[in-house]
Amino acid sequence: MELWWAMLVMAMAFLLCRLLLMLIPPIVPSIEVYASDVMMQESHTVEESYIYIPRKGGVPTDRVYCYEPATMKYLGLVPALNNDEVREHVRQAREAQREWAGSSFKQRRQLLRVLLKYIIEHQELICQVSSRDSGKTMVDAALGEIMTTCEKITWLLDEGEHWLKPEYRSTGRAMPHKCAWVEFRPLGVIGAIVPWNYPFHNIFNPMLAAVFSGNAVVVKVSEHASWSGCFYLRIIQAALQSVGAPADLVHVITGYAETGEALVSCVDKVIFVGSPGVGKLVMQNASRTLTPVILELGGKDAFVVCEDVDVPQVAQVAVRAALQSSGQNCAGAERFYVHSDIYPSFVNQVIKIVKSVRVGPPLDGKYDMGAICLQEDTERLQILVNDAVEKGAEIAVRGKLFIGDLGDDVVGQFYPPTVILNVNHSMQIMQEEIFGPIIAIMKFNTDDEAVLLANDTNFGLGCAVFSGNNYRASVIASKIYSGFAAINDFAVTYMCQSLPFGGVKRSGFGRFSGVEGLRGCCLVKAVVQDRFKFIKTIIPKPLQYPVAENAFEFEEALVEACYSLSVWNRLRGLVNLIKFLMAPENSGQSWKKTH
Repeated sequence: MELWWAMLVMAMAFLLCRLLLMLIPPIVPSIEVYASDVMMQESHTVEESYIYIPRKGGVPTDRVYCYEPATMKYLGLVPALNNDEVREHVRQAREAQREWAGSSFKQRRQLLRVLLKYIIEHQELICQVSSRDSGKTMVDAALGEIMTTCEKITWLLDEGEHWLKPEYRSTGRAMPHKCAWVEFRPLGVIGAIVPWNYPFHNIFNPMLAAVFSGNAVVVKVSEHASWSGCFYLRIIQAALQSVGAPADLVHVITGYAETGEALVSCVDKVIFVGSPGVGKLVMQNASRTLTPVILELGGKDAFVVCEDVDVPQVAQVAVRAALQSSGQNCAGAERFYVHSDIYPSFVNQVIKIVKSVRVGPPLDGKYDMGAICLQEDTERLQILVNDAVEKGAEIAVRGKLFIGDLGDDVVGQFYPPTVILNVNHSMQIMQEEIFGPIIAIMKFNTDDEAVLLANDTNFGLGCAVFSGNNYRASVIASKIYSGFAAINDFAVTYMCQSLPFGGVKRSGFGRFSGVEGLRGCCLVKAVVQDRFKFIKTIIPKPLQYPVAENAFEFEEALVEACYSLSVWNRLRGLVNLIKFLMAPENSGQSWKKTH
């Protein structure tokens, strides 16, 4: 009894010590990042605030002009790198990776902690830079840039090392004297080509996985989000320096198609996030060097609402799912299928919410939705709406389209949130990716019809299903052909960073994020070795060169001994094996199997 009591006291003391250690925060150095040139200033000279007027047509090929989509204010210019310059960046990254490949997980975790500390302490600055470069609101930036990145970092801190350690596997019946495992070794240099919709997270997402798994990374940012990318690189470089990591481990490069094409040709793996058309070109270029690729090519996500839901609550989720980042969200909801029993009340709730949405320059006032980032994208959105209206759809509500007085050949950078009803699948708006603040709502009557409609698309990224019955929602979601599903919520799978992210059909293939994304940055190597030092692999005499006359009969007995469905048959095979092995050497005797 005294022994048990002593063991209990020791266990309690151990747990208490662990708890106290958890309460002690790790020592994480602070970093200084030069930000004066990107911070919002209260006053500008005329030259510092002049309006940049992008014209339709050609663009320069040697430089990228950067401007604020919401105000058209000029931000600066960055170089458009050519093939040789890209290869030099990759060469430097490859040299740095050779050193980093031998780094400890302790050092890698410290790097992540430094980044996390800076992000938490500078949320406003990071969101302002993102807002200026992409046109999104500060709230949208906090949700899509800060929270997702912090979640990624904390998941890697908590679980990253575990999933990169050797994973032991079974050896099967024929190799009980062996032990087997899988190693996850760095690939080398990961190349990432990322879009403009989340400038901060789109850099950090592939960078974190690549660097934590021992790789270097070269990120080619969009020409529409290059200004912010150059600043975010400073944060990474300062963090690398603070933990003694190679300075050239992470590169952010700028340019157009030529820059991306050069990157694909000289890295060890490519992660591409963008459109299906460009994704095909990336795949084509990668095929020349057999470079593996991960493609995330957008979606046409279905948002299914059954009749047994809390309509006001789901309507709020629906509007956020459609208008987050002005609808410029690859996992955004684009097709809304609502049960006919609640269709009128759901539509009324959505219209009421959309009417309250304030649209304008996100940093100039209190607005709920910001700008459309790409030049001329408002025209593309209007074409989709016009096509639907011509085919019988009805615009239920929309705000005023803002076009600044900048000239007849300049497009507006704002598009009003729009609710469109009476849509069907003959309309482009229900087939093509919208990537804008348009809510297209369609009725359904049965669960099977909802599934049929949801699967009637060339895309397959994600879906969301709402029902008061979780089982019912899960059954519907399980029948929708997509890479992820959210039950009674929207896109929350991405906030669970242990989960993979990616789609099927025209939404691409491969996965980033989660265990699969982390291990996707690795050379997956299978290893087998002897379990015991005193048991070695010896080629059986019948199989030694030159093979014996009874070699095939020996193999038959071996297969029967290992894999027969009957225990007695396996024993019979074992007896035959022993007979073969005990046969006199060079006897030339061909043993008959025991039956």
